[in-house]
Amino acid sequence: MTPTKAPNHNPPNKPPLPHGTSPADRPDGTAPPASPGAVTRAPDAVTGHGRDAKASGAVRADSCVPGVSPSGTGGPATAATGSSDAVAGHGRDAGASGAEAAAPGAAGGFSDATPADGRDGKAAGGCGTSAPPSDATPAEGRDAGASGAVRRWGVLGGLVVVLGVLGAWLLGGGAWPAGLTVDLSTPLDAANTWVLDNRDTHPVFLYFLLHLSNTATDAVDAVYQLLAAMGWPGVLAAAVLFAWRAAGFDRRGARVAATALGAFAVCGLLGMWDATLLTIALMVVAVALAALLGVVIGLAAGLSDRVDRLLRPVLDTMQVLPAFAYLLPFVLVFGTGTPAALFCTVIYAAPPMARLTALGLRSADPGVLEASVSLGAGRRQRLWTARLPLARRQMLLGLNQTIMMALSMVVIAALVGAGGLGEEVYSALSTVDVGKALAAGVPIVLIAIWLDRTTAAAGDRLGAADSAPDGRAGPLHGRSAWALAAAGTLTATLVGLALGTRWPRGWTYDISAPVNRAQDWVVDHFSSGVPVVGGTEVWSETFTVWLLNPLRDALQGLPWWALLLVVAVLARLVGTWRTALTATVALAATGVLGVWTQSLDTLSQVVAALAVTLVLGVLVGVACARLGWVERWLRPVLDTLQTLPQFVYLIPVVALFGVSRAAAIIAAVVYALPAVIRITTQGIREVDPAAMEAARSMGASPRQQLFQVQLPLARPALQLAVNQGVVLVLAVVVVGGLVGGGALGYDVVKGLSRGEMGVGVTAGLAIVCLGLVLDRLTQPTARTPKH
Repeated sequence: MTPTKAPNHNPPNKPPLPHGTSPADRPDGTAPPASPGAVTRAPDAVTGHGRDAKASGAVRADSCVPGVSPSGTGGPATAATGSSDAVAGHGRDAGASGAEAAAPGAAGGFSDATPADGRDGKAAGGCGTSAPPSDATPAEGRDAGASGAVRRWGVLGGLVVVLGVLGAWLLGGGAWPAGLTVDLSTPLDAANTWVLDNRDTHPVFLYFLLHLSNTATDAVDAVYQLLAAMGWPGVLAAAVLFAWRAAGFDRRGARVAATALGAFAVCGLLGMWDATLLTIALMVVAVALAALLGVVIGLAAGLSDRVDRLLRPVLDTMQVLPAFAYLLPFVLVFGTGTPAALFCTVIYAAPPMARLTALGLRSADPGVLEASVSLGAGRRQRLWTARLPLARRQMLLGLNQTIMMALSMVVIAALVGAGGLGEEVYSALSTVDVGKALAAGVPIVLIAIWLDRTTAAAGDRLGAADSAPDGRAGPLHGRSAWALAAAGTLTATLVGLALGTRWPRGWTYDISAPVNRAQDWVVDHFSSGVPVVGGTEVWSETFTVWLLNPLRDALQGLPWWALLLVVAVLARLVGTWRTALTATVALAATGVLGVWTQSLDTLSQVVAALAVTLVLGVLVGVACARLGWVERWLRPVLDTLQTLPQFVYLIPVVALFGVSRAAAIIAAVVYALPAVIRITTQGIREVDPAAMEAARSMGASPRQQLFQVQLPLARPALQLAVNQGVVLVLAVVVVGGLVGGGALGYDVVKGLSRGEMGVGVTAGLAIVCLGLVLDRLTQPTARTPKH
């Protein structure tokens, strides 16, 4: 029998208090009833190229049922599942860890100070229960809780003071000691030399790795040759007709088809037709392998709790790694070229498919599964006839994100010889040729929009009747529609063989020269001397002098042990002792690797970019949540920004701000801003309407409603926004090494471009460690309650 949701026992005119609120915190001093089954929803965030990944997807949470403990003893607990309405944009893995709404709560009165009840809302994932009635008065309970908190903070503060005194006495100050470093560059360079010397003779390469490399190269070449043989009319017709069919042969499908037509036509007009075909060929093979791998892993994790527990930390770690970190090990084994680019793209893009497949299987309707069991279906039959059909929407969302992440990685993989549009952008950025970079960046943007719109429209059509209005399958529905699209593609291919397979040279236009002239004009007129605002050069210098340099100098000037102590304390405040240990060890690893100074330089850039991102993102998110017209105006802009690969963001900032650290940070801010805005907007809108109605009935002003009700209850979503902002900012700050960001990003680029694996791998490992530190500091960990 499917469990039903328990009735709401809260008074109609009073908002429910946060989970775990003690009687002393209630106006009447009575103990609150157990919270009824609460439905949680993931933020309506669009994720994609490594963007937010935790921001979208469905979230499963155990609800609290009166009289039932959170563990489910004493009866079946009600479970509620909410899934995100958005399709992938930049985000990394969308699936398993979205923002969970806090238990609703409100203050008993309104003043300019934020009430304690609002601050006590539980973080996501927890399910609070009220304390049983006791003989203690409300004042005594409040005093006992306060004294316990004081004791805990006193112990932690005393420990910090003792450790600080001991560190100053025993260790002194200064940067990381040279005696505590380990030289990895020499053995890594030796390993790289050994691989180059033995690639053609060693059995591991001859009978295993060489076959993988050849198979990858042959697969990509085969797809490219097929696309080239179809000619530009055949490819254009295939893109338009199959996008139209996937979205449905209707008005919306026509819009998607028009998007496909415009995207490929612009690719040809800009003279990037051959580079576009090579990028699509690599994309087709990478997405096929990543989707297959993700489905297999997702099936294992969705059907086995043990496998899910084993894979979760691995997938969580992969979510915080910048794309650059994936390139280095594959370059070490396969060298530069198509195999390294393909395999790192597959590994990078597979996690979203795995997590969303597992999530779809686990969130299947229990009633349907119970009915299939009652009909005598076995495990395999339930999988094929119930679980997988019910998980189709989640799986298609995973495919969407896999496609977008694969496109992002294929572009970055140009650093290791992948070719295609990414190589055009990289070569243009290396010579600061903004016009040529824009000519290659526009096709990347258009392909991303085409793929995103097509898969999103196909996902929206799931469950809709694929037949004519009279119920019969017409030529524009069902299999006959696919046959019609294939016939149209074949006809266009035959026409292309007659007209010529290559895009006509006379139909191209070189935009690099006018774009470079426009850039020169913008730099001359807006870099400095602009009344009131100063100009882009003034902004860049001010940001660097007043924020970046002081922050970097402060971090590098701290004693190494003091910085480790600060990280440990911050991690303990937001998580557990295990969280603190993980963050501290990860930061110490950057010193052991011998890149302590570069790591702190990168950390200063991430912190500065994160501060700007959060200020702008929260302000705009609040405006979108409270003003509908603001969201309507910004929605198409955010949709577009969340489909762009990381490389593309570097082009306009280089044009406006030149090659500098400020340019890399501004690109990181623009890259991370859409996810923060959308998570903030969704979190504020998900606040319990009963709490808002109670606040209005008590005479709260709009300002009081925002600061005393909405923001406190949206704290889990805001915490997720901070976490996603950190991950996304780190990804682009590292890529910013291409445009003057320096630090670890420059070392990675240097190692990849010059074949210095020791330098590149060491910097890549340090980036991984920084990602773990920042993730642990911004992702609160639920503490295990003591019984």
